[in-house]
Amino acid sequence: MSEKISRREFLKLSGLGAAVTAVLTGCGPTSRYVVRRPYTDLPEYHQTGVSTYFATTCRECAAGCGIIMRTHEGRAIKAEGNPNHPVNRGKICSKGLTSVQGLYNPDRVKGPQQASSRGSGQYQAIDWDTAIGVVRDGLANLGSAAFLLGSGNDHLFDLLSEVAGEGSNAVVRFSAEDMFSAESTLLQAVQNTFGQAAYPFFDLGRADLALSFGANFSQNWLSPVAYSRMYAQFRKGNFGRRGYLIAFEPHQSTSSSIADEWYPIVPGTEGLVALAIARLVLEFRGAAGFDALNAVDPAAAAEAAGIPLERLDHVARLFATARQPLALPGESALGTAQGLANAQAVLSLNAMANNLGAPGGVFLHAAEAQPHSMNQVAALVDRMRSGQVQTLFIHGVNPVFELPAGLGFEQALQQVPRVISFASYPDETAMLSDYVLPDHTPLESWGYMRNLAGADRTVVSAVQPVVAPLHNTRATVDVILEALRQAGGADYDDEVDFVQQKLLPLLEEGGSINAPEILSFWTQFLQNGGWWTRDTDLTTPQADDLLAQALNIQPPQPLAEGEFYLLAYAGMFGSGATANRPWMQETPEPLTTVMWNTVVQINPETATRLGLHNDDVITLTSEAGSIEAVVYEYPAIRPDMVAIPFGQGHTALGRWAEGRGANPAKLLGMELNQAGDLAYYGGTRVKISPTGRRRPVSRLESEAGVYGHK
Repeated sequence: MSEKISRREFLKLSGLGAAVTAVLTGCGPTSRYVVRRPYTDLPEYHQTGVSTYFATTCRECAAGCGIIMRTHEGRAIKAEGNPNHPVNRGKICSKGLTSVQGLYNPDRVKGPQQASSRGSGQYQAIDWDTAIGVVRDGLANLGSAAFLLGSGNDHLFDLLSEVAGEGSNAVVRFSAEDMFSAESTLLQAVQNTFGQAAYPFFDLGRADLALSFGANFSQNWLSPVAYSRMYAQFRKGNFGRRGYLIAFEPHQSTSSSIADEWYPIVPGTEGLVALAIARLVLEFRGAAGFDALNAVDPAAAAEAAGIPLERLDHVARLFATARQPLALPGESALGTAQGLANAQAVLSLNAMANNLGAPGGVFLHAAEAQPHSMNQVAALVDRMRSGQVQTLFIHGVNPVFELPAGLGFEQALQQVPRVISFASYPDETAMLSDYVLPDHTPLESWGYMRNLAGADRTVVSAVQPVVAPLHNTRATVDVILEALRQAGGADYDDEVDFVQQKLLPLLEEGGSINAPEILSFWTQFLQNGGWWTRDTDLTTPQADDLLAQALNIQPPQPLAEGEFYLLAYAGMFGSGATANRPWMQETPEPLTTVMWNTVVQINPETATRLGLHNDDVITLTSEAGSIEAVVYEYPAIRPDMVAIPFGQGHTALGRWAEGRGANPAKLLGMELNQAGDLAYYGGTRVKISPTGRRRPVSRLESEAGVYGHK
């Protein structure tokens, strides 16, 4: 910190003096900033029995929603949405609500550990001096070091990018949620269509008609809390009309389940459908132009997609006559072999609607996007396999569990001499690491997070500890900085100093905070839950030569005898990191009401044909592997498809996660699309084998009245 102040002065500045048993005290790691005190020696400004609230950021996914954490006598007790935060505006999802259980989880890694031998499951405690020495040795030769991080645009990513050097391929980000959302494909499509590397912003709240091509905006797509909030505005209505939603999706998700019309099209045909609608819109308007559409045959597209042509014509008429129509390219359109062309087709449909830069239309964020794809992870695995990586640092991601089996990450890990995990919980990757150096949980941490999706302005969200660290953990940034200091020098005193230095440019930006120097800015930054521009800074996409060239979208290859399309999707567990929270396990899956297990969703017609019933155990086999799971007859899915939510099937992580359900990542191959994302939707095909066993699963409701059961 550039300026030293007394503890009392800083408390008065920050307004955090009433922080119950968590108070700020000076410079250094979190343990020096935040001090626990017994009830007989309460912090200044504290009143017994009065709750204290902290503004911070939810870190359960990459969306970066603002939250208000209620604490009582030094204990975090409840998370609520920050009503002033531009991303979520006071809303919060189930993962965010259970963040308290992540903090108090009894299975947390409580201190630094060294494995007696890799994969043995036996660890011995080491001190932090030893641990930092191990990190220092790993950083000594950056050319042979690699960093695999979670997908958040946060201060740890900024620090390691700075350490590795600009343009280095040493820092790779990944999340199973991002794998299923295929955001790199969307960003590349935006670049190809509008000529700008930026995140799109779809103004759903001000549209009057929305065509969703697999956009599960209520659960995983882009910023689900933000888009769920916009959907509520959409339904309230614009222009005196309630918003009308039409969904094209092979499997009914939580978002398409609330659509006015749902069409279960063949996986991979989303782009064909979008182009057919565009061609029909032109015909309805009697307009000319768009040479690329001349070759589009709506009848052939309808046949390939498995939808009657008259229904496509109906949708096209609605789109052509709506005041503010909007088309959303979602996961099922993006995560396919032709995902890039599919996304461009959907974006082009928006241009035809003349909604670029208009209310209820498509905008671009001013900040340049930083895409990350499966292709980058695959390149890292190749380096590991060839012996180029001597030390692998892993933080915020569980690749052994999350990555597709077809990638062979676990096998490649054996070729890395030193693996260091900063996991807070004993996940599958930590159990195959040489060292586990636990980071604080997000509710014990400092930092920031840049939000690039879900808000109509630039947002930098604040992360601050709401309680003192419960165990012998240490901030990963502090560990890295201390290791660098021992190796010859570091440019920052500690984590807080690093964060403040990175926030300095915002003093010149104005925005939501006006402050003359960093300490005043820092105070408001923590109190508000972040910094953001006062007004929207979205830009208008440019599409002068749109559809100048035809998009070559082909119907998918037909299924072989006995094959089914597999859909593995990010459900309510997201990347699977929240599976060891009983609140999450007890929360019924919205459309099946299943708890504590994994089910395979199968159309009842298909189940009858195969002689299967609810609760039958089956084996699913793909080219990559096989799993066992329980049958759930689900009418809102194509008969030629099965679907499995991601997040269960852990072999580690803790008592509430281990041994429950199945992990569909074991079935996924490594087919990539042109943007480098996994072509998981329709690209993986499985065969079904009955086991002859039954395993009743927990449901919120009985089967009475369901599928005719009595």
